[in-house]
Amino acid sequence: MALGATEIIILFIAALFLFGAKKIPELARSAGQAKGEFEAGLRQGMSKSTAESDMDRGGKTESYVAEEE
Repeated sequence: MALGATEIIILFIAALFLFGAKKIPELARSAGQAKGEFEAGLRQGMSKSTAESDMDRGGKTESYVAEEE
């Protein structure tokens, strides 16, 4: 269910009355920053941890493997 142009305009006018014209850009900026932090957290959560990488090398750290060579 997507919002049409009429619904978006009504929501914008309601937000304008609730928050005022000066507060809306601040709210939009905060929402954008929150979205960016959320996506960064997702990327970090999906990447391999150091422990997982060590387990791929048989439990040895990367520096230990480099010293063995």
